[in-house]
Amino acid sequence: MSHASKLGLGLIAGAAALAMVPQAAEAGTVVASSGPSAETYPVGTQIGDTQRISLRAGDSLTVLDGGRTRVLEGPGSFILAQRGASTSGNTTLANLTRRQRGQARVASSRGPEGSASATNPNIWYVDVAASGTVCLASTERLNLWRADSSAEAMYTIAPASAPDDGVTVTFPADEMLARWDSALQLRDGHAYTIAGGGSETPTQVTFSLLDEMPTDVEEMAQAFIARGCTIQLGQLVSAAQSES
Repeated sequence: MSHASKLGLGLIAGAAALAMVPQAAEAGTVVASSGPSAETYPVGTQIGDTQRISLRAGDSLTVLDGGRTRVLEGPGSFILAQRGASTSGNTTLANLTRRQRGQARVASSRGPEGSASATNPNIWYVDVAASGTVCLASTERLNLWRADSSAEAMYTIAPASAPDDGVTVTFPADEMLARWDSALQLRDGHAYTIAGGGSETPTQVTFSLLDEMPTDVEEMAQAFIARGCTIQLGQLVSAAQSES
């Protein structure tokens, strides 16, 4: 099973775990879970630094803790506090989650070496090619992002229930970002289609407006899990793994 599938399958159980587990100081968040103990530690479970984690053979647990991930594999018993403290920040994660002021020019952001695919450089940019639920901390200065900036492209954004009420957003050539000026009017929990750019299949996005900006990475992950924002959760986990 793919890493993305594991994230998606754990969301319902993860939301329940968030409701049952009290907010713990110095706690990590389970972001991927598989094996016999997956029901005990579903995605979204918070684990305190001194809490003992008991895993059986075949178990694999990925915990986001302090802006980095730790993979625990059974059988065995683990305590998060036994890991040495980090001496430096995760700059990849900091750049990904930073709220952007205004619309900055975005250069090509490449994937792994040798890959031509670009990756979304900011968790609050809306990828025009990625369908799913997207969490937003604010509808101000909402930017759309595209991977291919080789030519000018136009996209139409419309409520899924009212396709004739769309607005057009234009990406100039060599630009990966375009401002969605009418995003202030979007409605929480409603689905929108994004069509254009030469794609035959429109993207469908449901927006979930956060009550407030998360104060740290673990809180952000918990919000994404509870609201089903798997695209952004995957971005968080990938960035955290890059410097783990």
